[in-house]
Order: sequence, then structure tokens, then C-alpha cells
Amino acid sequence: MAGIGVNGVDGGRKKATAAMTSASSDDRTIRNRVTVILGAQFGDEGKGKIVDLLCQKAHIVCRCQGGNNAGHTVVVENTSYDFHLLPSGVVNPCCMNIIGNGVVVNLASLFDEIKINEEKGLTGLKDRLIISNRAHLVFEFHQLADKFEEELRGNGKRIGTTMKGIGPTYSCKASRNSLRVADLLDDFDVFSEKYRNLSNYYCQRYLNMKDSVHVDEELKKLKEFRERIKPMVRDTVTYLSDKLCSTSKKVIIVEGANATMLDLDFGTYPMVTSSNCSIGGVFTGLGIPPHSVGDIYGVCKAYTTRVGEGCFPTQMDEAWRRQANGGDTKSDITQEEICSVLFDRERSWITLYEKRDMSTVLPLEELAGVAG
Repeated sequence: MAGIGVNGVDGGRKKATAAMTSASSDDRTIRNRVTVILGAQFGDEGKGKIVDLLCQKAHIVCRCQGGNNAGHTVVVENTSYDFHLLPSGVVNPCCMNIIGNGVVVNLASLFDEIKINEEKGLTGLKDRLIISNRAHLVFEFHQLADKFEEELRGNGKRIGTTMKGIGPTYSCKASRNSLRVADLLDDFDVFSEKYRNLSNYYCQRYLNMKDSVHVDEELKKLKEFRERIKPMVRDTVTYLSDKLCSTSKKVIIVEGANATMLDLDFGTYPMVTSSNCSIGGVFTGLGIPPHSVGDIYGVCKAYTTRVGEGCFPTQMDEAWRRQANGGDTKSDITQEEICSVLFDRERSWITLYEKRDMSTVLPLEELAGVAG
């Protein structure tokens, strides 16, 4: 009996050792590091400019969180491109672009964005875009819910949401009744039933929504989008893992949306966005391991702007804004070009406490300052 036990243990050890040796030789060692670019303020810092500079040599640029509430403007040879869902790497014809599982996708907005930028001269976008099958979808009723919830908060308590349906979609995801890209590409009859049930849920929750929801029309559009999006969808987690472990050099960039002070956990809650736009969102929004990250760049500017409500200790009053703008209180103090949303932005001087808080959340290699 003892002999059997010893042989069994020895045999088990030999098998375990062999398995470990096999695993170590499976070529899954991470050889390529990810460069991460994140906003270090409240957004509109100029992240797109930094990504544009770095992506000229990039093989892959990824979005990991947010939705079409984000916006980056990139100017190439006097042509201005506005990106909301598309990663800024699309300006590089040799670069693949990933919309990760942590992004919430409005398909109508995505295809409109592709069309607009193709008309400006960008070609082959659909061939260079990969969309995660795990990404969650933004629907018409999410946008309506966003609007109704903001109205219900009342004056003085409003968040200042862009009303793009981003928050309700993330809420839906956390409630585990959301629909993903993979659901859309699966059996459409099953998807349609789930969509109708989800729409009915929102109409019961928001009684004044029913007359504004057009289920049959939306399903017809989604069926069309289904065919158009199909060639672009794949398992981005496996794709990125293969590229990280590739023996050939790959330059991989993660383009953060929104900014650290709008992070759901570390920002000026509740006046924040609905995703983690600090370093944690990179890992969960793309499915990459922490040790795959190399340099982390935080982008800031010498003043601060923000959309929506929230604390702004060094906010400029009207006199300062008029002086800074040469008498014009409407335009931005540096005439910066902003594409994300068309709301007025509050302006503030740079505050060092933000940089202190930000530096505890973001293990930055570099702090990149951007002139307007």
C-alpha cells in the first residue's frame, strides 16, 4: 500500500513537472509591452494628439472603455478627423484598431463615424477595425433612459450626462441583462426576443418611454447592422494575447477615453462617467494581464476644462474668461478643437491636488503636457 502511495505521488510529481515544462514551452511569454495613454484631468487634454504621434509606428491601437461619449480630434495634413468610437490609430494605414470588450457600442453611431471619416479620405477602415464579441450594445431605450434619469435628478443635482445612453448601458451590463455583440451575431430570433424583453423592461420602468420606443424599426436596423459588423468581430482577448506573445516586435497602444478625474471609482463621484478610465479599465476592458503594460503616459494641459457638473475649486469667473479670451466668454481660452460633445465647458486653472490624487491612481512613467 505504501509502495502504491509512493509510486502514485512520484508519478503525479513527474506528470506535474512535465505539464509545467510543456506550459513554459508553449510560447506564451509576453514579449511585447503595451503603451497606455490616459487623461490625467477631466478629459479634453489632447490625448488624441499624443496617440497620433505614437501611432505612426504602432501596429495596434486599442480602445478599452467608454463609448461614443468620448471624442478625440486628430489633424493630419490639414484634415481634421473626429473619432468617438474609432481608435485614433485609424489614421495610420498600417495599423489595426481594436474596440475592446470594455467599450459600449452604438452601432448606428459607429457606422456613421466610419462613413464620415471615409468621406474625408481615410480608406480601408473596416479592414483595419476589430470589434470584441464581448462588447455590450447601446440601444435606443438606453439613450432615452439617460435623458429621463437626468431630468428626474432636477436642477442642482444633474450630472451633466451627454445623454448618449452610456451610463444606462453599463448599468444594464452590471444588472446582467444586457446584450453583447456576440448575441447579435448568434440566432437573430433569440436576439430579437431578448431585445423585446429588455425594451419592455425599460418601458415598465420608465412609463413615459413607451411611445418613444420603436422596437420593430430598431430590430430591422439591427439586422442590417448585424451583416455589416460580422466581418469585423472576433475574440479580441485571444487576438491581443497572440500579439503580446509574438516573437516579432509589435507596438501596441491603448488609448484611454474620458479621464482619471471622471473615473467611476476615483473621480469626483457622482459627477463622473460610467466606466473606469484610469489604469484598471485597461486590464478589464481588453483582457490583458497587468505585467503586459510598459509605459503609461498621463496627458494634461496647463488649465482644465470639463463637461457637465461637478467640483471645480479654481474655476474661472466670467471676468477671467473674458480677459483670457480677448473679450469672448464663449470660446475656449486656447481655441482648442474639441469633438466629443457640443456642450459648454467649464474652465479652471490647473489644480495640483488633482495631480496628487491622479499620481496615486496612475503609476505614470511620463506626464505629457499638451498646448492647446
